[in-house]
Amino acid sequence: MNIDKLTFEEAMAKLEEVVKDLEDENISLDSAMEKFEEGVKLSELCLKKLNEAEKKIEELTRTENGQLKVSKIDLKEDEGSLKN
Repeated sequence: MNIDKLTFEEAMAKLEEVVKDLEDENISLDSAMEKFEEGVKLSELCLKKLNEAEKKIEELTRTENGQLKVSKIDLKEDEGSLKN
């Protein structure tokens, strides 16, 4: 599995699986260490993708003179638009 090619949603789902596996009392130390390492990589990928999304939002909300225009993001599924 190439972690770098995962979408944010896929990485989050896999991270949730890793956490669930680590919560298992019967996991061996070796398996726990492998899962922990995978979890760290997945969390780093998620953070990277969130930072990229934030930069993209900032680029999209800059005004013509370069000022950052603060816009409220409406997360309702039926609307999904930016509001000023």
